Amino acid sequence: MLPRLHRHAWMDEDVDAFRDQVRRYVTTEMAPQLDGWRRQGYVPREVWRPFGALGFLLPEVEERHGGGGANRAYQLVVQDELARAEMPANTAVHNLVTHYLIDYGTEEQKQRWLPRLASGELLAGIALTEPGCGSDLKALRTRARRDGGDYVVDGAKTFITNGFTASLLVVAVRTGDAGSRGVSLVVMETDKLPGFRVGRRLEKLGQHASDTAELFFDGVRVPAGNLLGGEEGQGFVQLMSQLPYERLMLCVPAAAVIERAVELTVAYTKERKAFGQTVSDFQNTRFKLAECATLAHVVRSFVNDCIQRLLDGTLDQEAAYMAKYWCTEQQGKVLDECLQLFGGYGYMAEYPIARLYADARVQRIYGGTTEIMKDLIARRLFA
Repeated sequence: MLPRLHRHAWMDEDVDAFRDQVRRYVTTEMAPQLDGWRRQGYVPREVWRPFGALGFLLPEVEERHGGGGANRAYQLVVQDELARAEMPANTAVHNLVTHYLIDYGTEEQKQRWLPRLASGELLAGIALTEPGCGSDLKALRTRARRDGGDYVVDGAKTFITNGFTASLLVVAVRTGDAGSRGVSLVVMETDKLPGFRVGRRLEKLGQHASDTAELFFDGVRVPAGNLLGGEEGQGFVQLMSQLPYERLMLCVPAAAVIERAVELTVAYTKERKAFGQTVSDFQNTRFKLAECATLAHVVRSFVNDCIQRLLDGTLDQEAAYMAKYWCTEQQGKVLDECLQLFGGYGYMAEYPIARLYADARVQRIYGGTTEIMKDLIARRLFA
């Protein structure tokens, strides 16, 4: 059993009851289908309709826009429970797109899209990364030129989560000159959209139930009213302002997966016998798992504190950078230690520890690599 955690103010009885509801639904209705979703390479879009109907998809959206009017802790609880059950990050991306609309969308844009996002009618993705620019958004080349009442979009994107299943995309485009001031965000409903094409669904090391795709835009016409916020050149600022929340969204599953890995490994080593005793009887096993349990406790404590600061409005960018870098690095470390204690069985994909290990590797890459996080922290130190 992991040590008891300090109970922050946000961890009230209503949140606990909500967590129980989400866990029951994920365990009974979704987890049994996960193997099939992994084999086909995506979670069908219609899966999220009942999830939305229960209020689990976007609980923090205002009631007048179709949500439950809760605080962001409820969404982070959803991400926690999904990660614990090995579910992919589809709804995390969906949630991030929603917050671009909440924070920057016009009232007309909010009324048009938020209720459909909350219900699961629409599944959202965000199209940022391009083949030649990676994390350098200032260098993006996908262009949107104004033509009467429309923007005409040409370009390509890659590594897009939900790229295959999403029916609404926020697309980073260049509407002006080179550099950050020429970047804007436009919203597209992609079903039967002329000029829009989904390319390959990309095969990945892990996260096999999460679709990741190439996207192509060939003269795609988007109404000018789909420009997020209604003003050109605001895209870079809009993207940067969401990064602390985005990075916390990656720390929560890191904490959940670390805890799950420790639980699985303790249970396995208590049953597995070697040289006339259980693997858990060896001092090395006990010491390694003591180290992993300590890391699980510290990671979860850090994440819970960041959630409290997010709700209090005091989560600064540097804390988010530190949390994203450190928590995901500990996720990789713990998964490696735990897999080792499974021996050869840990390398078999039928064992959850192997899948958790493979799924964890991208955590140190997407949402800003570990190296970028360290550079951002260092800039503050030497400012």
